[in-house]
Amino acid sequence: LAADKLEKIWTDWEAFAQYAFNKSHSTCYALVAYQTAYLKANYPGEYMASVLTHNLNNMEKVTFFMEECKRIGVPVLGPDINESQYHFAVNKKGAIRFGLGAVKGVGEGAVVAIVDERMLNGPFVSVFDLTRRINLRAANKKAFESLAYAGGFDSFPDVHRAQYFHSENSDNINFLEKAIRYGTNFQVSKNSSQQSLFGEASGVEEPEPNVPACEPWGSLEKLKYEREVVGIYISGHPLDNYRLELTSFCNTAIADFQDLAKLKGKELAVGGIVTAAQHRVSKMGKPFGSFMLEDYLSTFEFMVFGEDYVKFKAFLVQGFFLYIKGKVQERYMQPDKLEFKISSMELLTELRDKMTKNLTIQMPLSALTNDFIDKLTGLMKENASEGQSKVPLRFSVYDKEENIDIVMPSKKMKVNPSNEFLAVLTRMPGIGYKLN
Repeated sequence: LAADKLEKIWTDWEAFAQYAFNKSHSTCYALVAYQTAYLKANYPGEYMASVLTHNLNNMEKVTFFMEECKRIGVPVLGPDINESQYHFAVNKKGAIRFGLGAVKGVGEGAVVAIVDERMLNGPFVSVFDLTRRINLRAANKKAFESLAYAGGFDSFPDVHRAQYFHSENSDNINFLEKAIRYGTNFQVSKNSSQQSLFGEASGVEEPEPNVPACEPWGSLEKLKYEREVVGIYISGHPLDNYRLELTSFCNTAIADFQDLAKLKGKELAVGGIVTAAQHRVSKMGKPFGSFMLEDYLSTFEFMVFGEDYVKFKAFLVQGFFLYIKGKVQERYMQPDKLEFKISSMELLTELRDKMTKNLTIQMPLSALTNDFIDKLTGLMKENASEGQSKVPLRFSVYDKEENIDIVMPSKKMKVNPSNEFLAVLTRMPGIGYKLN
């Protein structure tokens, strides 16, 4: 840090220490702050795994710390039957692996049975290998279902999550149940043959059940089940496709609505996914509605009454992605209470086409090389072939040392600001973008 900034920090601390803490207390906090800062800087995976483990019972905090992991570049991977421990742990590649103990319905006994067998005899190669080897009295049907929903079996080749719950016949026995029955029969046969006079030679090997063919779940369905068994989204978030809309066109987060007094009088724009919605009738016979809106970190319940309900009730549907504008104001005839008065609702799916006026590609002057120009030209040609709505393109070239920023609009070229196009831009070193 610059000397003037360090001086300010020290002055603030010095003034703070005179009234807030005695020296012994301050010293303890300083030591803990140093230790945790050192661990986070030098062992980020191990440190964040410990933080996540110690907040396992508070999914709101787990969500917050998972976002922090993403910010500092530490991947948090879902549970895996061949890699997860009971708690959050760091794998060989430095990524954090979700603990099996965090999955609802998978008790400690099931986790111990899985981890102990894996450590003793190596990784499991299939769900059949799993049911043959572990103690099925410790890991019941519910545990297997929860692991499948959470993605714990994703490392098994050639089987996707939907197949575990698919039944081909009219008996309504799905593939996962057949796999468990197969494992139970195998273990019973193995135990009985060991007690037999003729040993294993007398046993008849049961064939493995066929893996049924069915369509894989879409990303939203996968995420829905992940949340049901873990309490949070793991492999992604339903809003990931709309992250750009949230950052470009929203000026507040849902967490801010917990304190409406701070937002009083402000024109607000917020976005999220509807996780629950109700259409109700008051005691006076007037219809009204309520819905829970969720973004990456928080959830808040919004109410809609009277004419607003009539105008917006079609948007109150679970699973809809909404962009909402409004203002925090005093309630009618209740000046001591505040409410968020909704002025408009739109679908996030349509927002980019409606709101985007141009796309600005931001680049440092040093990145403006022939190689970069060739790559960008090829990318533009690919984008030009996409039959989607286009917006004007601008370039912002800056030089931090000279404190110069020149914005140059393209007279002829327009682009489709699709997620795929923007993802390619993001992977180019030093390149940024902005929607206006």
